[in-house]
Amino acid sequence: MRIVIQRVSESSVHINRQLKAQIGNGLMILAGFEENDTEEDIVWMSKKISSLRIFDDDQGVMNLSVCDVKGEILLISQFTLFAKTKKGNRPSYIKAAKPELSIPLYHTFINQLTIESGIQVKSGEFGADMQISLINNGPVTIIIDSKNKE
Repeated sequence: MRIVIQRVSESSVHINRQLKAQIGNGLMILAGFEENDTEEDIVWMSKKISSLRIFDDDQGVMNLSVCDVKGEILLISQFTLFAKTKKGNRPSYIKAAKPELSIPLYHTFINQLTIESGIQVKSGEFGADMQISLINNGPVTIIIDSKNKE
């Protein structure tokens, strides 16, 4: 499981020119799944995201989590996070999990992250053509892979 977290002032997702979800201050997260991902990866990632201290405290030091600042979370499925670009010019997505595995993992991740953070996670729609808007606050962008826990 691989995620890209962006600390945002605001973010939204549109599908077919219709607003699906939007947030204010918080995290916009892109999430990709691979074939060997399990619920264990989701639990670990949910805990990591909920406690990640990337929001400024009163002294301007990144010392607070999204939970501490009562922020919001927008989660977007993103299979292209597993693009392989070593050969040729067309990325290969062979490492990305097939929909029959990744759709349940995506929904489990939304639920687990909601439970772990205490924040109602908003989301896009798996497999949809989505237009994502965001204002990256910082900018702060962090990549985490559940297979690289050390």
